[in-house]
Amino acid sequence: MRKFMVVKGFEDRGVVLPVRSTAYSAGYDFMTLEEVTILPGSSVLIQTGVKAQMEKDDVLLIFPRSSLAVKRGLRLTNSVAVIDADYFSNPSNDGHIMIPLYNFSAKSVTLLKGERVAQGIFMKYEITDDDKAQGERIGGYGSTGTK
Repeated sequence: MRKFMVVKGFEDRGVVLPVRSTAYSAGYDFMTLEEVTILPGSSVLIQTGVKAQMEKDDVLLIFPRSSLAVKRGLRLTNSVAVIDADYFSNPSNDGHIMIPLYNFSAKSVTLLKGERVAQGIFMKYEITDDDKAQGERIGGYGSTGTK
């Protein structure tokens, strides 16, 4: 089952769950939870107040909206964000999906509350026949380490 839910502690913050804009849209639009200003050459994590429940062989890929780079001078700091199925309801941040944006322009950029900044696309993935991964997620954002 795939669905979006509000993260614990954000129930009264006016979270808007992601939706597709048209019947043929691949991506679900993610919006800012509050107004934020990003200084030139700086990165910020945009809170959405959203988590995603999905099947064990699903991944949610987060891409920037195309207008962000062209019109605003913003991009995702990691090009594409990968949200694994076991990120949902993790003990450290309840699966809070945050959008990492970098301002590569020469001026400050202010994003208003409720502004669409990214789109999420669910996809199935496959593993190799000899895959032996048995680790268990114990944290939230970036918790699987750098090794």
